[in-house]
Amino acid sequence: MKTLNLELTHWQTQRILEALTELDAKWANVCQTSDDEDEVADYGNDLIELRMTLEAVKTKAMGVFGPGVAKFDRTPF
Repeated sequence: MKTLNLELTHWQTQRILEALTELDAKWANVCQTSDDEDEVADYGNDLIELRMTLEAVKTKAMGVFGPGVAKFDRTPF
């Protein structure tokens, strides 16, 4: 299997984690609300892989940047 290694800044890493987290919520919603069994199966399988990826990225990111990298507060200052 081929792999990809990237060097990312704190900001880039945080945006990737935020996007993966939003995608997780979207796919989980499809699994919970869809009446189409095939759609639920497809999204469910992909959701498992997505969550494994998210957990791996989050663990490595927190080790480098600290727990703040996984916080996505958009509240204005």
